[in-house]
This record gives sequence, structure tokens and C-alpha cells, in this order.
Amino acid sequence: MTRASAPSGAPAPGAWEELVTTALLGTERRTPPGCAPGREAPVALLDAAAAETVRRRAGLRPARAARRPEPAPEDPRPPLPAAAARRLAMLLADRPGAAGGGRRGTAPDLMELLPQWLAAANAHGYAAPPEALPALLDAARGRTDLRPAALAFAGPRALWLARLNPDWRFALRATPGGGTALPRPQDTERVHRLWQEGLFAERVALLSALRAREPAAARELLASTWATERAEDRLMFLDSLRAGLGPEDEPFLEQALADRSRNVRATAAELLSALPGSALAARMAARAAACVAVDPTRDTPTILVEAPHECDAGMERDGVVPKPPTGRGERSWWLGQLVEATPLGTWCGRLGGRTPRQIVALPVADGWQSELHAAWCRAAVRQRDAGWARALLGAPTAPEAGGPGAVSLAERAKLLGTLDAAERAGWVAGFIATHGLSEAFQLLGVCAVPWAPPLGRAVVDALNIARDAGSYPWSFSGVMGLAERCLDPCEASRLDALLAVPEEREDASPGAGGYWAEAFQRLVGTLRLRAAMAEELRAA
Repeated sequence: MTRASAPSGAPAPGAWEELVTTALLGTERRTPPGCAPGREAPVALLDAAAAETVRRRAGLRPARAARRPEPAPEDPRPPLPAAAARRLAMLLADRPGAAGGGRRGTAPDLMELLPQWLAAANAHGYAAPPEALPALLDAARGRTDLRPAALAFAGPRALWLARLNPDWRFALRATPGGGTALPRPQDTERVHRLWQEGLFAERVALLSALRAREPAAARELLASTWATERAEDRLMFLDSLRAGLGPEDEPFLEQALADRSRNVRATAAELLSALPGSALAARMAARAAACVAVDPTRDTPTILVEAPHECDAGMERDGVVPKPPTGRGERSWWLGQLVEATPLGTWCGRLGGRTPRQIVALPVADGWQSELHAAWCRAAVRQRDAGWARALLGAPTAPEAGGPGAVSLAERAKLLGTLDAAERAGWVAGFIATHGLSEAFQLLGVCAVPWAPPLGRAVVDALNIARDAGSYPWSFSGVMGLAERCLDPCEASRLDALLAVPEEREDASPGAGGYWAEAFQRLVGTLRLRAAMAEELRAA
């Protein structure tokens, strides 16, 4: 339709673009449509722009009515107490990018408290307030670590919203079966139909759910289509067997050792090595025992190591990767894989009936100690052997911070994960009391929250010592942040004496005293806020 033929009052095609062009060029260079040049041209341009703006905002082209969405499902869980609902709104308003958010001086970092709040709310079984769901989904969208707890708290209405907003589609991907109800294990017909016809995410969710309830049925379901699955799918499905892994899974995993995919073979071998009674574990034990022995002829019994000279086909089939990483020797690479896959019970008999602590204390000839102990560390973690973990960790008060066997902070943290929560906290408390906080950050991360009283006191005492010594305060900001989230709130009263600005020593960093006082004030404020949050959630 041309401008001349347009009905009276109807906007001409491209009218807005023409007005914008006229405004950019100026009315002296270009006359607005339907207006004579002159002093009235700018006014006419503004009038035309105002009228066109109204048309653009109010106009709507006729279209077919969209299908109305189904009503949101009901959430049968009890509602949040009013005080807890107000607290949730405050926590969500503090997310990054929101007005008023961010860390300011002594104010607690509210967003870092949200994971703890969600865990407590889920433990009480509360339902999320409907008005909080959009902000909750936005927070979970920006932080993947929040998603499991946030989606559990948000409940079925979050999935209903996620189907309406593409920004929240992650909720469908993160929920088993994409939010669809999985069939019950007893409904074998629906189980097999979903396994045969479902999407990949639905099949993974089905296998995981079935494995948690009936491990044997899940394994048989996987075996029924194993030969026709893609390699990458076989790998994901095989990983689901970690839950409830037992001797009954050995025949299936032994068959998987012949899989055409190297990654599938490696995963099957790893799972079999976690079963001390498996045939693969016995084969690995025979190979490793041929490489490690005690030389009784020396004045001090010493472990001798003769690493493999080749990686044969049998070793490859059992999961040994033949090619080492760059910078790693082949023989040490092969030896490490054999030892970490060997049942740890093998070594007590092989090395003279000694206990794990006695074995770890033996010297190792020819520079093999680091490699051998590192492999034992990996084996202790894989086999969840607390006795070997204690031996490799050593006493927390030992002069060497790493203990006799651990080769890095990461290894120590993994070994601690095999101990129960109380023993873990006690060991880390002893470590901090002896070695301070400089190497303790990674170890603190594996301790249960809230920290046990001995661990909390050790951390506070170490921070106080660092403050009194005039240490750089910002080097302890990571530990201070952990303390805000993990220290038991009942410890707040013990910190009151640390809130004042201390007198600065001559050799202290300029302004360090003020920083320490601010950090302790923020810590105390956060602990008291956490105590209030817990009380609000209990007030039903």
C-alpha cells in the first residue's frame, strides 16, 4: 500500500523509520512527512512521533487466540512461616546484579547464605511461596550449585513456569525425566516402553531411579539394549551403576571390558577395581604384587619396586591406559595404575603381615616412594578404606604437613573424605593447631557443616593468632568466608572480644587492624543472622 492510497488515520508503512531518519538529519535538511518547511517543522516532527508512539504501543495485529495454559499444579507441602518467607525475599534480592546486592563492609553476604537456607527449608519440607518462584529460578539460572536445592524447594510449580519461559528451561533439563512422572518399577510395561522410546534424559533418569530401588532390575534393563546403544550413551548408562555397586554386577562389567569404546572399558575397569573380590581386582593384585616386595636382607626392611617393562594386551583389557601423559614415564604410569586398582588388603600379606601404618612407614628404594604412596592414596579413596587413609594421612601434628603418604592438599582432602565427620573435623583441627591456616583451606572444604566445636575453635584461634602477628589480613579472606558459612552460630559469643580495632604493631601491614576488625564484625553478624534464619524456619 502506498502512502497516497493509505486510509485516512492509518500509519504509513515505514512511518516510524522515516521519523527517526528525519530526527537524525534535522528538520532543516529533511522535512517531516506532511509538513511544510519552516519554523513549525520541529513541532510537527514531535507531534508525529508522539502519535506514532501511541500507535506502536497500543496497536495489536489480529491473530488466533493462543491455547490457555493448564493451571499450575498444587504444592501439597506446608507453607513457609511468614518470617522465613520475608527472609527468603531478602536473600533473593541480594543476588548479583540486583539492586542493593553485593558485599559492603560489615554486612553479611546474603547470597552466600542462600544455599544453607534452602537446605534447611528442604529439611523442614516447606513449599516455596509462589511469588518468590521467578526470583528463585533466576538465582538458580545464574548459579549451577544452587540448582538441586532450589528446584527441590520450588517444587512442581517451577517446572510449570519453566515450560513458559525459555530462560528457565534449565529446570526441565535438571529434573529427572524433564519434569515428567517416571513409571513405578512395578509397572514393567511402562518402564520398558520408556526405556525403548524415551528421550536420552528420560532414559538416564529412569535408569538412575530404578537403580536406586532395584539394582538388579536396572542392570537387566541396561543389558537388554546394551549392544545397540551409542558409545557415549553406554558410558553415561554405565556410570549409573556406581549407585548400589555390588558383586552381582561383576559379570556384566566383565563383558564391558571388551567394549569397542576405550572410555567404556576404562569405566568398567574402575568399577570392577572398586569390588575387592572381583576377578579383575585379583588379576591387578597379581600384577602389582610382582612389582612390589620387601627386601629383608637390609638392616632396615625396605620396599623394592620393579615397575612393569611393558603394557600387554591383558593389562589394556583390564583398563590400564598404555600411553602416559606428557612428562610422565611409561613404567611409573603403568605401576601407578596397577597399584591403585589392587585391593589394599593384598599388601598386608604381601609385605610381611604388616599393618597399613607400618607399611607406609617403610622406606622405599630408588625414589619410588612418591609414586607408590600416591597410588595407595588413590586406592584408599576408591575403595573407601579408612584404615589406609589414616595411615597415609599420618598424625595431623606431624612435622611434615602432608603426612607420610599424601602428596598434595588435594590428596589429603580426598583421604579425609573416607573418614566419618567427627574424625575428619578432629584431624583438620589438629592440623590447623600445628600448621596454621596457610594450607588448611582445601581441607576445611571437606568438613561437615556446621563445623564441630573443636574445629571451629581451632579456626578462630588461628585467625586470632594471625591478627595478633600482624599478618596480611586479605590472605585469610578465603578462610574467613568459609567461617561465615560453616562456623556453628553458637560460637558468635566467643568472638565479641575480637570486634575492636587492635593496636597495630610497627611491622604490621598499614590498616590491617581495621580490616581484621571489620572482618570479625562481618563474621559475628553473619553467625547471628544464620541463627535467626534457623529459628525462623523452626517457627511453624
